[in-house]
Amino acid sequence: MTQDEMKARTKKFALRIIRLVQSLPSNLVADVIGKQLLRSGTSVGANYRASCRAKSNADFIHKLAIVEEETDESIYWMELLVEGKIIKENLLENLMDEANQILAIVVSSIKTLKEKRNPKSEFPNPKSL
Repeated sequence: MTQDEMKARTKKFALRIIRLVQSLPSNLVADVIGKQLLRSGTSVGANYRASCRAKSNADFIHKLAIVEEETDESIYWMELLVEGKIIKENLLENLMDEANQILAIVVSSIKTLKEKRNPKSEFPNPKSL
C-alpha cells in the first residue's frame, strides 16, 4: 500500500468515526466516550500524515507508533460503546475491522522498519543470551 493510499484510507476512517459519533445517543456516557473516540479516531489520519513528513527513519517510526496508539485507543472506545450497550455490535463490526486492519498495517510497518535499521547478526551478542 502506498503512502497516498494509506493517507486516503486513514482519512476515510476518520470520516466514518465522525459520522459514528454524530449518530450516538445524547447522554452523558455516550458524550464522554464519543468525544474520546472522536479525538483518537481523527488523529489516526492526522498522525499518519505527519509520519509521511518525518525527518528520519527514527522520526518516522516514532510517529507511526503514535498512529498505532491512537488506532488501538479508538478500538478501545468502540469496544466500550458495544460492551456498554450504547450501540449494537453489528453496527460497529465493519468499522472495528477497519481499525484492526489499519493497526496491523502500522504494526507491521514499524516492525519492518526496525528490522531494516537493526538487522539481526548471525553472531548474537553473548550478553543478550
